Amino acid sequence: MSRSIFAALFLTASGVAFSAAAQSWVQVEALPDLRTAEERARAYSSALKDVNGFRLRSGWYALTLGPYSVAEAQSKLRELRGAGIIPRDSYISDNGPYRQRFWPIGAGATNIAPATPVQPAPDTTAPEAIPTPVVPAAPVDLDETPREARASEALLSRDQKKELQVAMQWFGFYNSAIDGSFGRGTRGSMAEWQKNNGYEVTGILTTKQRKVLMDNYTSALAALGLGQVNEVKAGIEITMPIGLVEFDKYEYPFVQYREKDGSGIEALLISQPGDENTLFGLYEIMQTLEIVPLEGERSKGRRSFTLTGQGDDIHSYTYARAEGGYVKGFTLVYPPAKAADMARVIEIMQDSMVITEGTLTPDLSDAAAQGVDLLSGLDVRKPALSRSGFYVDGRGHVLTTAEAVASCGRITLDDTYEATVKATGNGLALLEPSTSLVPLNYARFTTSIGRLRAPVAVAGYSYEGALDAPTLTYGTLEDLKGLGGEAELSRLDLDALPGDVGGPVLDMTGAVSGMLVDHDLTGKALPSAVRFSLKASELATFLSENGITAAASEDTAQLDAEDIVVLGTDMTVLVGCWE
Repeated sequence: MSRSIFAALFLTASGVAFSAAAQSWVQVEALPDLRTAEERARAYSSALKDVNGFRLRSGWYALTLGPYSVAEAQSKLRELRGAGIIPRDSYISDNGPYRQRFWPIGAGATNIAPATPVQPAPDTTAPEAIPTPVVPAAPVDLDETPREARASEALLSRDQKKELQVAMQWFGFYNSAIDGSFGRGTRGSMAEWQKNNGYEVTGILTTKQRKVLMDNYTSALAALGLGQVNEVKAGIEITMPIGLVEFDKYEYPFVQYREKDGSGIEALLISQPGDENTLFGLYEIMQTLEIVPLEGERSKGRRSFTLTGQGDDIHSYTYARAEGGYVKGFTLVYPPAKAADMARVIEIMQDSMVITEGTLTPDLSDAAAQGVDLLSGLDVRKPALSRSGFYVDGRGHVLTTAEAVASCGRITLDDTYEATVKATGNGLALLEPSTSLVPLNYARFTTSIGRLRAPVAVAGYSYEGALDAPTLTYGTLEDLKGLGGEAELSRLDLDALPGDVGGPVLDMTGAVSGMLVDHDLTGKALPSAVRFSLKASELATFLSENGITAAASEDTAQLDAEDIVVLGTDMTVLVGCWE
């Protein structure tokens, strides 16, 4: 502090006081330039009330607290100086030294008229020893000592402390409860934040550091454009990144938001009437959509579910719950590069979602615009190739063609169960389910060579999964060998489709006489009804070589057509090859 300020201090310490009506100030600092003084005033104002700034006669700039009565000033001085919140050389002053006011900004550059000193009243208390003030050489660093930081921190409200925890959580430094209590976890998070931002690691944020943290947090939120959406038609109130998405359309059961300004972010609000059964039906359906990649954690609770998807091009998060006769929730779709920011957005969306009255209802007039590749206007995930196969034992092993599963990144059975290739050979592939399956029925192979012109049936997914069950296509056994004399093949007269390939060929006793296969006759265009079957003996040999005992059929009586349908349906499987 300046020597003129020290003179005022001396008068106060010598017992010169002011009338109760006079204005008294607690002067905390004097600084050499206006810019530094304003920065320091701003720092003090974040923790203290009544901060003022005045220009002094000496050209320096004083920071004060007040105005107070003399008694109030003395009490404030003892309280704040004892707590370490203000410097030890702070003191009480009258209006005399102060000229133009520069803080608070906009308060007006008014002069303060000096007060007239009067005879002091007797003071029975011992005067507090005040050290000789020291003029700061270059007071440009606004940081505080740990003691000063802790003291200014103590002035924060509980809500302000919670805001600091939220900000640290946003940047990934804090993962505990938002409770406004600065315990070991919060201190550790503060220390980690300080370390990552180049500050001295103390575990106590200074006034300046708190401001930097909150400014960064505010900027991050502003960049995401988070705002509350009250979707009356869907009955949902939620905070979401409205700066990154914009409303597109209603398509039951979704309110669809498309990306805004190339953000790469999309969102859905889910709204439909229903209960837990509806909820878990939605759980299964959502997993068929392209916006929910296959990789990622899935979880179901009693009244809610969560789906996460992590693909090379997109990530997504879906949350929905059943409440009050409604099923409501949201999906957020975003590029993998934005996963860290979106993780915080997801927390905010989930915590803020409120279910209100009302729900979307289906528009039946739009049914004609829907197709097997769409669900409510969204692309349904489809395999690169779909063919047929059939169970060959009670443990769920499936036989299909090797071509059906060549170069697959993933194989599914009936679009539900994962499977892997256990063995290949002779154009065949043996698939093993990833989870234990107990099929309704499996193949029993014929032991006879067959009778020419006898009726046969192929069970297969002719339309490659467009129908939920296999189709039976009837025809006749035309020859016991292929067109080129291949002994392992039989020739059929049967109008099958590519999706039927890999399906079982049944005789009228229900025994499997072979598997429908593609037979490459290079350069030959055959009539559409000419098809080929790999004989049961070839299938049995392949299975035996790979640890599966082929069951032989002992039935000789012919079955009714209805029984053939049931038998073929129960053993036939849709084999999906995914990229």
